[in-house]
Amino acid sequence: MSSLYHCRRGNARVSFLLLALALFSTFTLAQDQQPDPKQVPETAAAQPAQRPRIGLALSGGGAFGLAEIGVLQWLEEKHLPIDRVAGTSMGSIIAAMYASGMSPAEIKKFAEDIDWFEALLPEPTYSQLSYRRKQDRRNYQIDAALGLKHGLEGPNGFNPGHGIGLLLDRIAFPESGVASFDDLPIPFHCVATDMLNGDRVVLHDGSLAAAVRASMAIPGVFTPVEVNGRVLADGGMVENIPVETVREMNSDVVIAVDLSVPLGGREQLEKLSGVLSRALSVTILQNERRSLALANAVITVDTGTFTATEYNRVPDLIALGYQSAAAQAPVLLRYAIQDESDWEQYLAARTARKRMPPQEVKAVEVIGGDSDEDRRIQQALKPVTNGPLDLPKLETRLTRIAGEGQFDRLGYEGFTQNGVPALRVTAHEKTYGPPFVDLAINVDGSGVGAFDFSAGTRITFMDVEHHGGEWRNDLLLGSSNLAATEFYQPLGNSHLFVAPYAFASKLPRNAFSGQTRVAVFGDERAGGGMDIGYNGGRRSEFRFGYEIFSGKLAPLIGSAGLPSVSGSTGAFRARYVWDGQDSPSIPSRGTRIAASLSRVLQSPGLIHPIDQLDVQTSTFIPTGPKTSLFLIASGGSTFRGDAGPFQQFALGGAFRLGAYLPQEFIGNHYAYASLGFRREFYRLPQLVGGRIYWGGWYEAGSAFNDPGSVAVRGSFNLGIIADTFVGPIALAGSVSPTGQSRVNFSIGRLF
Repeated sequence: MSSLYHCRRGNARVSFLLLALALFSTFTLAQDQQPDPKQVPETAAAQPAQRPRIGLALSGGGAFGLAEIGVLQWLEEKHLPIDRVAGTSMGSIIAAMYASGMSPAEIKKFAEDIDWFEALLPEPTYSQLSYRRKQDRRNYQIDAALGLKHGLEGPNGFNPGHGIGLLLDRIAFPESGVASFDDLPIPFHCVATDMLNGDRVVLHDGSLAAAVRASMAIPGVFTPVEVNGRVLADGGMVENIPVETVREMNSDVVIAVDLSVPLGGREQLEKLSGVLSRALSVTILQNERRSLALANAVITVDTGTFTATEYNRVPDLIALGYQSAAAQAPVLLRYAIQDESDWEQYLAARTARKRMPPQEVKAVEVIGGDSDEDRRIQQALKPVTNGPLDLPKLETRLTRIAGEGQFDRLGYEGFTQNGVPALRVTAHEKTYGPPFVDLAINVDGSGVGAFDFSAGTRITFMDVEHHGGEWRNDLLLGSSNLAATEFYQPLGNSHLFVAPYAFASKLPRNAFSGQTRVAVFGDERAGGGMDIGYNGGRRSEFRFGYEIFSGKLAPLIGSAGLPSVSGSTGAFRARYVWDGQDSPSIPSRGTRIAASLSRVLQSPGLIHPIDQLDVQTSTFIPTGPKTSLFLIASGGSTFRGDAGPFQQFALGGAFRLGAYLPQEFIGNHYAYASLGFRREFYRLPQLVGGRIYWGGWYEAGSAFNDPGSVAVRGSFNLGIIADTFVGPIALAGSVSPTGQSRVNFSIGRLF
């Protein structure tokens, strides 16, 4: 069975443990029932005349399966003909590529060109998400896919397989019209497990991509695949090395590839995760031993120096497979074709069965969504389907559609419509939503006396009234409180939209006398507004509108004699955001700009209307695979007016002058800059999160009323930041040049 890779969804961590227990109890009892797979016809092309039919069984094993490319390379160099091939899990991917006519050199290049980390992600990367989904990731960073379609629930697998599915679609595309996998250049079968009854299922016809996807669908990690009414998952649970399957394909000789994985020592059994992992390994080991006993030759690949997630070591794994095959040369060479002309004849017969993909398609069919969705997707695909067909561009466009949030995977295949080549795109809607649920925990601490904690949720309804309409609802409770709702409606098929909204909030706000905090105010606001705007797609949004709210500033903690302020505020606002970064939490590259311009017509404390501008930027520049420099700069001005209490700019707190408390400096104007670096030094366990970084940065800034008397404050900072499933966690020590010092701790959005 393929190994787990970098899991990030919170609910997958729980489901994996539960499913592991279920697998141990269920599939060890499953009978090796043999369905009646289709036998390969005796008259299949490339049929040997005076030599035994040789079948190859490729094993599952995560990244270890890449070693099987090296095995194929050695076999071809030594003129060992493969007349049948079967695979399980990762082995089914390699086997499908070989069976469809790709040479070992082509398979090697294909594997080396893949960004495996991106292909195995559970959703599109942050840069591929639509702008509104980026907003969700930035504001609600708990890594859990949840929805309310059938009550609060998540998907039935951590990964719906969109990225890896597109790779399989590209492999299978030239063979889209094949009636049976026996008609491929090399007859091919793959093995899956029926999750309803535990049977072994041999897949030999239908969609080639779907068959391979089913064979590698690790329960709890990849969502199962339904084929002909069966719910199918990873075949490694019943036949990880498909020797029996190859024999059923009329093979006289079976060569098996065994990806040998050491079980590990006694110390592994001292932890629950180790016991569960060992239970699964033992279950698979038993069916492997039964299979290997039926093979005529076994190529054992000792993977002891590798892990099943090291997809970045493609060349090393291929070299390992090559060496492992060479070590079995005395046994294997007896099956080689000695005569060069006979070998060339074998290759020619195999090549003659290879199909070439169409250079362009004359029609595009979209299925899977409702009629409006299908038409919209069809319209979105026109730029990449009119003219010569470019599969990488098509896949990029499909991934961006998935990044809009409603579909968990989109795939494609070729077919013939009215005698001409056509393209069929299948869109699969998420089973658990909409509505979708996003969660957040926000913690900001600057010592014992300044600690804020809030937790909240965002519930988003999609396709309200018309396509693209979204109803977004936010609820945040704790030190900060927020209830907000917005209805977002695109205008026709354009990028224009309207967005009426309403909100009520209560946030803590510090008040200072000099450098001494004397009170904490409650900043209460309730109101709403209407925006019209332009959605720039994935990276940008522009809005213009009018907002009105009733506000109140009153002391919550501290001096009772401080005055309260209340009244109505009305303002026109224009806001532009550009987000070109590669992560919502700890970017490694890219720039983000947020600029707002306001015309405040009325507000408590204002004598006449004022204009305000606020610009915030952050830029990350990679200097190596683990290190990035960053520059954060922001500034705001009330121009020639005086800001009221609800419009004053503030500095202080983590990443806003960390040596000082939040809102320690306020004024009509402000300027701030930070320059630093962050470097990766550790990877968290897969079920906990991603990377941990350490970094250092220097900050300088000032909030002021009179430009002629600006006092610039500074802060030296050193800390660590962990990318976890609850969001980024940061711990940093800060000290100013004048001796102020503070330790800041935060969970949630940083930059």
